[in-house]
Amino acid sequence: MLDYLIAGGMLVDGTGAAARRADVGIQGERIVAVGALDEVSRCRIDAEGLLVTPGFVDPHTHYDAQLHWDAYATPSSNHGVTSVIGGNCGFTLAPLRADDADYARRMLAQVEGMPLAALEQGMTVDWESFGDFLDGLEGATALNAGFLVGHCALRRYVMGPESQEREARPAELDALRELLHQSLAAGGLGLSTTRSPTHPDHQGNPVASRLAAEDEVLALCDVVGQHPGTTLEAIVAGCLNGFDAAEIELLAQMSARANRPLNWNVLTVTASDRAGAQHQLLPGARARELGGRVVALTMPTFADNNMSFATYCALWLIPGWRAVLSLPDEDKTARLRDPAVRAELVAAAAGTVFQRFADFGRYRIGDTVAAQNRPYEGRVVADIAREQGVEAGECLTEILVADRFATVLWPLPGADSDADWALRRDLWAHPDVLLGGSDAGAHLDRMLGSSYPTRFLADTLRGRRLLSVEQAVHLMTAAPARLFGLRDRGQLSPGAFGDVVLVDPETVDSGPATRVHDLPGHSLRLTARSSGIERVFVNGVPTIENGEPTGATAGRVLRSGRDTDTVTTQRR
Repeated sequence: MLDYLIAGGMLVDGTGAAARRADVGIQGERIVAVGALDEVSRCRIDAEGLLVTPGFVDPHTHYDAQLHWDAYATPSSNHGVTSVIGGNCGFTLAPLRADDADYARRMLAQVEGMPLAALEQGMTVDWESFGDFLDGLEGATALNAGFLVGHCALRRYVMGPESQEREARPAELDALRELLHQSLAAGGLGLSTTRSPTHPDHQGNPVASRLAAEDEVLALCDVVGQHPGTTLEAIVAGCLNGFDAAEIELLAQMSARANRPLNWNVLTVTASDRAGAQHQLLPGARARELGGRVVALTMPTFADNNMSFATYCALWLIPGWRAVLSLPDEDKTARLRDPAVRAELVAAAAGTVFQRFADFGRYRIGDTVAAQNRPYEGRVVADIAREQGVEAGECLTEILVADRFATVLWPLPGADSDADWALRRDLWAHPDVLLGGSDAGAHLDRMLGSSYPTRFLADTLRGRRLLSVEQAVHLMTAAPARLFGLRDRGQLSPGAFGDVVLVDPETVDSGPATRVHDLPGHSLRLTARSSGIERVFVNGVPTIENGEPTGATAGRVLRSGRDTDTVTTQRR
């Protein structure tokens, strides 16, 4: 007898094959039959008029902390995500010595925008080893979660504060290798690292992995290659600003040394800079020459994001902006009211990935503080400036000053032309490109990328229609599952795990990003409701019904070797 019979839906199985009318039978945690089924079931679900798809796989998240207070990793699970990869960018909560817990929380609050109060009140650090960390989440999540081992955590554990001051000595490198061996044997999915200058800790110092010699990085990649079902992820300066020759070579060498794929985040695409997008794929081309594989993550939709001149955000990463934004309010006011200073700030952003954030007129005013600013909420600065007969930078400055810089600013999307989207569509078909890069679980009060599955489906079915729905589903299910070697996930077939989503093609979408104070410590984050996600199954258990969580925690920790197959890049 089946536990669940999903009857009469249009099956989009994740392989890219044409959708077909088919039933899906689930028994226990797996799919046992697909087709025209007449078997008896404990629960028959009428899927007439619905799409039946595999659960979506998000390859780049930072849910390492949030899962301790939010088993559903919201809002990802509400948007049909059933598997997530955490531990990215070199940052993990294990291995971790007890006396480094406060440092880890404060560092994550800085580099990944996780509210410190939430980190302090939302989880109790009662683990030390990577295995202990994974054990603590087993059976306690509503979706499947795998975690890379962060290079920063390894160095801090072995070298302490000196990890942020120097390279490892030979004995320390031996200890780093052994610690990584232990962490991967316990189920870590691989190694993540960062060498990006955009990653300082809360004290303004480079995070630990940025001090590692390349020989150390490659030695750790050798370790990864000795464990089944593992992978690599890396962030370097060029991920945002364009790779230099040394970075291209390093990423390619890392993959080849480990004999594992490496992914990096995130490929930005604009039709005005086609050559730039092609340049960012050079690590993949070089990796193939060496027998490796390097894959760029890219988002299929715009992520909602907001900015503030009062607190740390992406504006601080623009050259020269930190020096102004970090000033006391009185000094900051004086500087921003100076037209020459504003011109310098705009010029400093030119040619960088942050250039659109320096266009003062292209912000929509969000929440304000001063009563005089309330009429501006929801309006675009350029329009307000035009009415006032002033320059956009002057207009924005006066709004900010009246709010003591606490104004919430929503930048308008850039690169939104038909040509931009046509180029993105072409790149999605490239073998070195993978959809994803939501950063879900990080930058909680500033950015929301976790709703991309429903937004992409809405765009595919009722919007730009750049791809077929079969292709879109494949790119969010089987494609990422295959890159990470997720065993029996990413497609709907007999023997696969019962990670299934029932989608209403007429209504599937994401609502707008909203600001809510629902984190531990009443901390702020962005979230968005979904529509059209009728049901979600994780490992054969309903976790979302009619858009609401059931309370079931049917997810499992995805451990290397046990839950992943080895994806190699070359024959040995």
